[in-house]
Amino acid sequence: MTPITLEAAKKIATLFTNNSAIEVEVNSIATGSSYIVPVIPVSQVYLSSTPVNMADMQQQLGYPRLSVFCSRFVNQHREKFRSLSGTLAITVEIAVTADLVDLVENWMHYYVEAVSNILRKSAGDLGDGVFFPGTYQVDVQLAQTGGSGFLQLAQVTCELGVSRN
Repeated sequence: MTPITLEAAKKIATLFTNNSAIEVEVNSIATGSSYIVPVIPVSQVYLSSTPVNMADMQQQLGYPRLSVFCSRFVNQHREKFRSLSGTLAITVEIAVTADLVDLVENWMHYYVEAVSNILRKSAGDLGDGVFFPGTYQVDVQLAQTGGSGFLQLAQVTCELGVSRN
């Protein structure tokens, strides 16, 4: 049986990869504002909590990219007759790089909006005892040197409810 922490991260990653959702959403937002933003290809959505400096050593990882991982798991025993009932925090880390710092900062806004839109549309039962109530938190870091010039990261963290025997 797949560990719940990995299974839940896969469920969230699938929201971005099914029907190229992340590509479509980024294009839709950019087109609506007449701004050119590089898409996040489905091939750049990973199940990984590897820090950016280590991930850059992997040649198959590019920019922009999404890394999806379970960052917290709490079994609260909220349901008396369940062996597992609590919350999972799934983090979607957005990594963006460009030659100019203003490009990195502008693109990040579009990517955060795209990720947020997909999450909002996906609230509800994700199956197998995992429920997404639709709430999330966004933390954007300051741009810094790295990647192909400048690098910026943002983390979108959503709390999933879990209930299993």
